[in-house]
Amino acid sequence: MDTTTARERLEKEKERLRSIAHNLAEEHDLDETNHDERPEGELSSIDQHPADTGSETFEREKDMAILNTLEDQLVEVDAALKRVEDGSYGVCQACGKEIAAERLDVVPTARYCVEDQGAREG
Repeated sequence: MDTTTARERLEKEKERLRSIAHNLAEEHDLDETNHDERPEGELSSIDQHPADTGSETFEREKDMAILNTLEDQLVEVDAALKRVEDGSYGVCQACGKEIAAERLDVVPTARYCVEDQGAREG
């Protein structure tokens, strides 16, 4: 894969991930600095049934886990963009061989060839 195509694909993926993360955070009010457990208009959460509170906590934790995964994927995209810039994109970081174009089509942030990725996962 040529560097221009790789850069374009990675930039599109970066924008897609950012959009998903932004929408998730906005939709579920995941701004931790402003989080308030009480529904709008209620002065206290004491009158809520414990199961309701547990469900809300579960949903919030699930959304936070998804957001963390998206942030991790953004870090991988940024790392791949740096490899494009320094000329090491598409080269396995373990063996130094070229990563197959088919693999980069499926996993554009791949750091390792299929063989070395399999060995790492063990």
